[in-house]
Amino acid sequence: MDKGKSSELPPKSHFLDIHEVVEEGEEGEEEQQEQVKKFEQKVEKRPNRTTKFREMKRQHKNFSRQVSLETGVSVLNKKSKANNGRGVLPRSGNSFAEYGEAQRFGVINDGRRENFNMFRTKSTLGKQNSLLPMRKESGLDHGMKTNDTLDGSNYESVNKSVPAGRYFAALTGPELDQVKDFEDILLPKDERWPFLLRFPIGCFGICLGLSSQAILWLNLATSPATKFLHVTTNINLALWLLALSVLFAVTVTYILKCIFYFEAVRREYFHPVRINFFFAPWVVCMFLSIGAPPILAHGKIHPAVWCVFMAPYFLLELKIYGQWLSGGKRRLSRVANPSSHLSVVGNFVGAILAAKVGWKEPAKFFWAIGLAHYLVLFVTLYQRLPTSEALPKELHPVYSMFIAAPSAASIAWQNIYGEFDEVSRTCYFIALFLYILLVVRITFFTGFKFSVAWWSYTFPMTTASLATIKYAEAVPCFITKALALSLSFVSTTMVCVLFFSTLLHAFVWHTLFPNDLAIAITKKRQGKETKPLKKSYDIKRWAKQSALPFVSALRKNNSGNKDSDGEKEEGYGTT
Repeated sequence: MDKGKSSELPPKSHFLDIHEVVEEGEEGEEEQQEQVKKFEQKVEKRPNRTTKFREMKRQHKNFSRQVSLETGVSVLNKKSKANNGRGVLPRSGNSFAEYGEAQRFGVINDGRRENFNMFRTKSTLGKQNSLLPMRKESGLDHGMKTNDTLDGSNYESVNKSVPAGRYFAALTGPELDQVKDFEDILLPKDERWPFLLRFPIGCFGICLGLSSQAILWLNLATSPATKFLHVTTNINLALWLLALSVLFAVTVTYILKCIFYFEAVRREYFHPVRINFFFAPWVVCMFLSIGAPPILAHGKIHPAVWCVFMAPYFLLELKIYGQWLSGGKRRLSRVANPSSHLSVVGNFVGAILAAKVGWKEPAKFFWAIGLAHYLVLFVTLYQRLPTSEALPKELHPVYSMFIAAPSAASIAWQNIYGEFDEVSRTCYFIALFLYILLVVRITFFTGFKFSVAWWSYTFPMTTASLATIKYAEAVPCFITKALALSLSFVSTTMVCVLFFSTLLHAFVWHTLFPNDLAIAITKKRQGKETKPLKKSYDIKRWAKQSALPFVSALRKNNSGNKDSDGEKEEGYGTT
């Protein structure tokens, strides 16, 4: 503590946050005497301040006596300093003083339960009210105020929105779901978290894959290009009921997560990748409306169905597209990733459903919105801007999202205008080329860990199969029919493989929902990233490169001054 601050406090005050104290004894007294002598020499030069020196001297003695009574606390503070001095913090859940130090004083009895309560709905207000009498009884109210890591950084990190740049700085991977080595998290990594905290928004991808398969098998059973297969509509009915039941289960579970762990839902909403999965439930509902079995769907779909499902999608895309356009921290060039196609595909799906209910003009409106934003997103991702950190160098199933938008656009145009004309074929050929571009590099898709989010990447392949069936209807020949069958077989096979893999991970291996580390990052970095030292030749090269523009600028200025001087001399000569 500073001596000036110690003079303002009463001698009987109880301190928790104090600096390292010198042990009592002869050595301590000698050091104090030396400090007093140095201070006296300074005061002799200024005779007007002798009274202040006497007061400071008395307070210094009182302070030394007080510290001698608090040696136990000072030793504890030494240990905390030693722990806080590390550059890399362990992900044990006790790396913050809120969990470790508070448990030592008896403030938190069940640390594991309190850690997870950070993400509960209104957890901060309830936790502060519950700990208030315990703080007064244990006398730690002043200590908690002085300790920055206690009640400060952790709850601030949870309650306030995490910037988009923080996700890119703390997380890695194409889905931004892996924590970097030098980062710390708010929750214990080695313990198993509650189920609702481990249940991600990406589970709606399962519904996307199953509902799109229901539409595919409905077209295989009713399309003139595939009549020779004699596919029954019972497959469509079974897939539709399965997709509906899975959608109901996932929706109920995520609603429970919103009720009990709303802070975790907010974290997913501000996540640059997972924000796009909030469009998925409404896209699934439109898929189920389009692929409804003939036994259940009698006649045209009522327009109210389209309004109910498209209204929340439109409001959400107003929010997201506004962030892309505003140029702030969540501008498109900063947060663009392949999963952003989910926020675009819904416009084409909504156009298809609007055309089926008989509303052609709203269908054209959403088709135009989808096309405009798809072109901007496609160019942003294709250029691989330096700010697009979520786009990995290696291929990943997330790349299949490139196929979804042009395939859905071709089908939407065909439903609006009644024929698979040049515009529909142009969009379809773009999707087909991107599909072939990924197939020829299929060997690069190996070596990735299974994730529930992979389900979201199956519906683009199904959408491409549907567009191929429509193309085979417009251009009936052996090649188009064979292409439609092959793509349909590939998409169905992928869905079956993912379905059985999901069952194995869920009921046999129990690894379907690991700890969701992405939602537990801190708002600010707790440790510092160790950067490699620059070598001597790198520094020399940087100095040469930085000096070149400066030298060239000086030369231009000198040459300009010489020319102006010459012009002045010529002017004087003529005059």
